[in-house]
Amino acid sequence: MSVLPLVFTSGWASGINAYAVVLLLGVFGTTGLSDEVPGALQRTDVLVVAAVLFLCEVVADKIPYVDSVWDAVHTVVRPVAGAVVAALLAGESGSLPEIAAAAVGGSTALMSHLVKAGTRMAVNSSPEPFSNVVVSIAEDLGVAGIVTFAIFHPVVAAVIAGALLLAGIVVVAFLASRIRRFLRRRAQRREERRMAGTAGSHWPTE
Repeated sequence: MSVLPLVFTSGWASGINAYAVVLLLGVFGTTGLSDEVPGALQRTDVLVVAAVLFLCEVVADKIPYVDSVWDAVHTVVRPVAGAVVAALLAGESGSLPEIAAAAVGGSTALMSHLVKAGTRMAVNSSPEPFSNVVVSIAEDLGVAGIVTFAIFHPVVAAVIAGALLLAGIVVVAFLASRIRRFLRRRAQRREERRMAGTAGSHWPTE
């Protein structure tokens, strides 16, 4: 069970930015900072692909509404990535069955992804675009900091990740009603514009 804290933390981080997790773990492994990183994550082709996709996410994640589309696309990608990384970590250490590790990493990644996606919906209800950038940078720094901390202090990092996950669930639950009100208002405005356009089309032209 010694690898379980790292599995949990990597799952939480994968739900926010899976490419950053793969890239960071791969770098830690290739540089010799950690013996826990499996060889599959240290491969050059894996690191190159992860770096390119990470840069794409850095840009997309800071643009209002584009970030929500990106999150929707990654509803499957992030949990799968969390499960795969967890299984690889468990297989490398030999202390936790791969299937159990994949279940822990994948489910944790799914929960943190849903928290991230819900939070972004609430942020997108704000008329200004700067909050997206601030939240995105905070997420990037949080993932980098906790994954790095988990390499050297896995148990403490897992506790922090769990606390952040619980706090995120509470925040999303608190913002749920605001998100629903915003979506209803947006749908109402669209319907009003559609009705206005339909009514305008019946005016006679000279």
